[in-house]
Formats: sequence, C-alpha cells, structure tokens
Amino acid sequence: MSAQLLHHHDLVACHECDLLQRLPPSRRNVRARCRRCGCVLDHGGRDPVAAPLALGITALILFVISNVFPLLEFGLSGQHDTAYLLAGIRQLYAQPAPLLASVVLFTTVLAPLLHIALLIYIYLPLQFGRRPPAFVAALRLVQRILPWSMLEIFLLGVLVAAVKLAEQATIVAGPAAWSLGVLVIVLAAAATQVHPQRLWDRVG
Repeated sequence: MSAQLLHHHDLVACHECDLLQRLPPSRRNVRARCRRCGCVLDHGGRDPVAAPLALGITALILFVISNVFPLLEFGLSGQHDTAYLLAGIRQLYAQPAPLLASVVLFTTVLAPLLHIALLIYIYLPLQFGRRPPAFVAALRLVQRILPWSMLEIFLLGVLVAAVKLAEQATIVAGPAAWSLGVLVIVLAAAATQVHPQRLWDRVG
C-alpha cells in the first residue's frame, strides 16, 4: 500500500517500513523518500490523477473480460468443457458451501470491483477539475478495501488446481485467466499511485 490515508490527510505510511510521516510539498523532479528506509514515497511533480485514472479504466476493462470469458478450458477423452469465474462461485453455492462461496465472491469479484469503481469515481472528476462528493470517505474506503481484494490468491489456487488436473486432462488457460493475471498487476500499480496528500494539494 503506497500512501495510506489516515485520520489526517497529510500523514502517510511508508509501504516498506510503515513509518508514519508528513511529506513535504511536491516539487517537480524532486523525490520524497522515507526518513527511515529511504523508500520513494512521492515521485515529485507528476500528475497525481492521470495515471491512477488510466489504470482504473484499464482495470475495469480487464475485470469485464475476466468475468465474461472462460477461465479454463478442459479436454478429457474427447469431451470439452469450459470453466467461468462466476459459474464456479455458483457451483460453490449449489454444493452447498455458502460461506466459502460468499468469501470467494467478495474477495475475487465484489472487492476488486469496488476498488476499481472507487478509483474511477475519485479520479475521473478530478481529471476535469471537479472534486467528487464524499471525497474523503472514498479515499479512505480505497485504502480499506485493498486488503480484501485477493485476486492473486485466487489465481494461485487456480494454478495449483490446473497443475493437478493436467495429469488427467488437457487444460488450456482461457482469456479470463490471462486478463486476471494482468488485472492483478494493474491493481497493484494503481495502489502505488494513490497519494492522498498530493490529491489534497490538487483539490485545495
């Protein structure tokens, strides 16, 4: 998590050592580093809105692909089948395993979707010079939702299952699997681009 929003908007936590500190005013080509570990907290002078907005829109496209197209394609004894993310969650509900299904639904669908929606909600108005309603609450919620978005853990589980099934069947990664992998990277990059203090400087 890059610059974690706390009770005071000018406080940030280093994403390497968690030291709380106040950043100096952002200046072009001057990087702000953590006083303890030297990690870069602010790249200095870069537009704090354009990159997160672009990443948010990219993430939304990837999210749609991940939930519409096949996740895996199976081939066994001449028979073929496809697995979809949402269909797998529905099967968990039908087993029945409602608690597990609810956890998977929240961590792999709802939390990432909320993260993406908040990024666009915050940064799209700012791109046009407007401050979105409930700006502070939205910034806080972005930081709080991050630990609940666990797409990387889901992908790891899919990979382990695919490796085990590969001994018995032909398995091909579908478009959703590739888009999920890229989505994990895009959301991680977006998290590093959220700089609350620079946003406060922007909105005044």
